[in-house]
Amino acid sequence: IVVDEKGTVLDGDQIMALCAQDLMQQGKLPGNILVATVMSNLGLHEFCRNHGLELICTAVGDRNVLEEMLRHDYRIGGEQSGHMIFRRYATTGDGQLTAIQLLCLMKRSGRPLSELAQVMRRMPQVMVNVTVSKEGKLQFYNNDAIKTACAGAKDRLGSRGRVLVRVSGTEPLVRVMVEGEDEAEISTIAGELAQLVEKELA
Repeated sequence: IVVDEKGTVLDGDQIMALCAQDLMQQGKLPGNILVATVMSNLGLHEFCRNHGLELICTAVGDRNVLEEMLRHDYRIGGEQSGHMIFRRYATTGDGQLTAIQLLCLMKRSGRPLSELAQVMRRMPQVMVNVTVSKEGKLQFYNNDAIKTACAGAKDRLGSRGRVLVRVSGTEPLVRVMVEGEDEAEISTIAGELAQLVEKELA
């Protein structure tokens, strides 16, 4: 994760946007393809559409990102959390390597990071982690009440946002992520879904 000269935090999506665009402009990004995960902000999707990049999304986890990159020989990928993979140099996330890539593009552009970061507009995103039982974690996939509520939330947002509810691969949690243009609306939806998940699976 990077902090610009004004103290603003840039997440992995913003770093990926800047680095992918830089590689594309240098002619070093075959197919103009960036690999991210389903957790990436809608702003990254919008950025890619507007700047001639193709965004390919995998399941969460830098392992899944790397597998997709290796499968098709893609050059850059990462996660919103900040894990970045530059396949020209490494097959693992490396904070120092990411920092060097970002500093190089800043030097080439001659512009401060706060200005460069303006190319991507981050959509409001709310994440709620709900602690569930071991049994609840297994029951998540067959719970009709949660499926129905998620479908209703997606219909409510339409093209203005998205809903992603998933089981954590590493902890006894269900992660509820809602994204959209209206922060108050998505906070309400995320809270409602989190309450239902807790009621059904805790």
